[in-house]
Amino acid sequence: MIRNSLSGGLLVFLLLTIPCSGLWAQASVKDSAISMVMIRPSYGLQVPAGDLAKRFGFNQSVGMGVSYKNKKGWMITAEGAFIFGTKINEPNLFSDLTTSEGTIIGSDGLYGDIRVFERGYYATLGLGKIFKVKKPNPNCGFIVEGSLGFIQHKIKIQDKKNAVPALQGEYLKGYDKLTNGLAAREFVGFLYIGNHRLVNFFGGLEAVQGWTAGRRSYDFNSMKEETGSRFDMLFGIRVGWVIPLFKEAPEEFYLY
Repeated sequence: MIRNSLSGGLLVFLLLTIPCSGLWAQASVKDSAISMVMIRPSYGLQVPAGDLAKRFGFNQSVGMGVSYKNKKGWMITAEGAFIFGTKINEPNLFSDLTTSEGTIIGSDGLYGDIRVFERGYYATLGLGKIFKVKKPNPNCGFIVEGSLGFIQHKIKIQDKKNAVPALQGEYLKGYDKLTNGLAAREFVGFLYIGNHRLVNFFGGLEAVQGWTAGRRSYDFNSMKEETGSRFDMLFGIRVGWVIPLFKEAPEEFYLY
């Protein structure tokens, strides 16, 4: 009888202490550097340089990143951003379609309404390091990131009235100057992870370089193939929200 009581008491004790030890194994973001996954939606303002500045002006971008950070502050990050802008530095883009007055006449005999935009994206994978600060917790700090990947950009052409046959369907490929190639990305900034997960953000300076080439076999504007090598660059700022995913220990624990 006594043995059964002791066995039952031991079983109850183990059932209580096993969950207890598991809870204490979890770290607190307030006082410990912990491993976590971070989802990072972002917004950027960028200025082109190099060969890219000859084609486009100031652009904006929206991005999404996913990072894994370990306890020592090292990060692996997959990052992607969609580029968009309205400044196109190609004054003779439709030189073979324009009249002597510089206008394009549609199939309806009226002036065409042609609009052009910058469109593109880049996607990279790389490593980063967080240099910790003491306040508000050791998961915050200055970030340095470097990554490699792919970049692509082109001129998006929109015929608002659908009245210019030469700017429809496959013909657009002769004007859009599709370009892509290898990309490198660097980011230097600051990461803030709040103690209560309510306020988490990052921001800093970003640079992107692209070793690219034209991918269209023929360009109607220059009347030749444009597949030569290019060096495209983007410089700007990027800010974003952070959604941290981790298991945090409860602040208090009572065993009755």
